[in-house]
Amino acid sequence: MSDRIPLLIDTDPGVDDALALLMAFNDPRHEVVGLAIAAGNVGLAHTVRNALKLREVAGCPQVPVFAGCDRPLVHAPREDAAHVHGRDGFGDVGYPDPAGQAEAEHAALAILRLSHEHAGRLVLVALGPLTNLALALRLDPTLPQRIARLVVMGGAVSAHGNITPVAEFNVGFDPEAAHVVLSGFPKYDLADWEATIAHGFHHREVEKWLAAGSPRARFYEEISRQTRLWSEDRRGDHWHSADALAMAWALEPEGALETAERPVAVETEGRLTRGLTAVDWNRQTGAPDNARILLRYDQARFDARVKAALAAG
Repeated sequence: MSDRIPLLIDTDPGVDDALALLMAFNDPRHEVVGLAIAAGNVGLAHTVRNALKLREVAGCPQVPVFAGCDRPLVHAPREDAAHVHGRDGFGDVGYPDPAGQAEAEHAALAILRLSHEHAGRLVLVALGPLTNLALALRLDPTLPQRIARLVVMGGAVSAHGNITPVAEFNVGFDPEAAHVVLSGFPKYDLADWEATIAHGFHHREVEKWLAAGSPRARFYEEISRQTRLWSEDRRGDHWHSADALAMAWALEPEGALETAERPVAVETEGRLTRGLTAVDWNRQTGAPDNARILLRYDQARFDARVKAALAAG
């Protein structure tokens, strides 16, 4: 058995997922044992293709890719994020087809199998809509007993959403799946959209990193150009990468400077609040604390991990 920590990533590769995956592939303490892919940022055919491309760019073609759910659990798919990430999720730059193909095994079944193979050691990082993980949990409710740590990128803990006034994209895309997962796991780590906004990178600094000339930096500069321009036009002088922050915390938990443990639930029915992550900040409901919420992460460590992932010095 390897001394490296097994890492399973459930994701919907768009541009910020790509940076998170490069960070994971670059980390010597962790071994990526699989990529479970869902629809979200864009459709499943694109997210699977993007995952295959990322493992190729990272020089890790042996990492298996498992195609999963192509739509939310219950309702019809809502609008995706193609207007941010490009129609293909990777900036529509027309990169060459990646080598290899996805495994025949469904992502939900792969999550369960790998949880047995690495029982008690597996770190599971969920960077997209939680559809695959919800399906796995419905198939086997004992799954959380075998997971050493679940890190979720999702939610908006004081209801400042980015897809509706109150909902963050991953939870808002499939609120029923988020409800299943966030009520089914007794403990998990939550890196939400509001933490993301608090941990941005200055655009001019990012441009320096992407000018490093390494193959990873060149690839990432191309696929992220559209979303960085979109971000600068709408969000000001800092660029934000939600999945990269969640991955930094997953890989280096000691970088967290401030967290808060509270009960969190997902609203699935409200006319105005569907997809809301309701945090019981005052512990009024008597529900147990199930989420450790990231409030502040060491920005210098975060910057260093991103630069290393891009081979930018």
